[in-house]
Amino acid sequence: MIEDTETIDEFLVQHTADVADAIRKAAAAEIMPRFRQLAAHEIDQKSGPHDLVTDADRNAERYLTKELGILLPGSVVVGEEAVHADPETYEAIQGDAPVWIVDPVDGTRQFVRGETGFCTLVALARHGELLASWTYAPARDQLATAVKGRGAFLDGVRLHSGAPDPARDLEVATSHPDYTTDAQKRALLGLWADGVRTRPCGSAGLEYLAIARGELDATAFSWEAAWDHAAGLLLVEEAGGAHLTLTGEPFRITGGNALPFTAARDAATARRVMELLRAS
Repeated sequence: MIEDTETIDEFLVQHTADVADAIRKAAAAEIMPRFRQLAAHEIDQKSGPHDLVTDADRNAERYLTKELGILLPGSVVVGEEAVHADPETYEAIQGDAPVWIVDPVDGTRQFVRGETGFCTLVALARHGELLASWTYAPARDQLATAVKGRGAFLDGVRLHSGAPDPARDLEVATSHPDYTTDAQKRALLGLWADGVRTRPCGSAGLEYLAIARGELDATAFSWEAAWDHAAGLLLVEEAGGAHLTLTGEPFRITGGNALPFTAARDAATARRVMELLRAS
């Protein structure tokens, strides 16, 4: 059992690349052989037609659950598909053990459509604090990593999100309407303002990567499932960005956030987006 943060720090120094290797192998074994090859019986719905799951999701999560547990004895895994089967497993995020937060295929709708905009998300956290993250887009062969206090990188190149160009409209990716309450829809209407251009979000993980790369200015999301956000939030933070909820506090992976929330290229942009969300 991992006893303290120092030991986890040592683990990350020694094994960050091993985690990346496990993620690549999971994608090679369970995801990419099914890419553009899915049969109808390999696709199911969860809460509705917008919420899909495939054999690739389930099998890749099982693969990662086994391999990550071997890499870090005493850790636990909170995966999207395992939580769907048993919601009580989500509570491990608040426990004492180091926790791997896993979304095996983020952007399942894109994956099912045969598009390349999907990724595998893995984050390591303890006591609600994000310590490291991995964002792997296998169809694009892109790997982004972040370790708390050590920066964010895409394929070994350091990421700096920077500040938006004040001469152009702010570009914001927003939640799909199926994931919003009426109150959240009203808040998101605040983004229909001069100087702001909105579009529906795709894979959350890849939207966070776009922010970290300085290609997207901000997001406005209205759901808080940790597997969608944990990896990307740390990536954005380590690239120089920021995130805020409606109460002005950073997003908490342990839940209880005031939604919608934003992640942005810099703190000033996060505050601007949040002011618009509060104004409507």
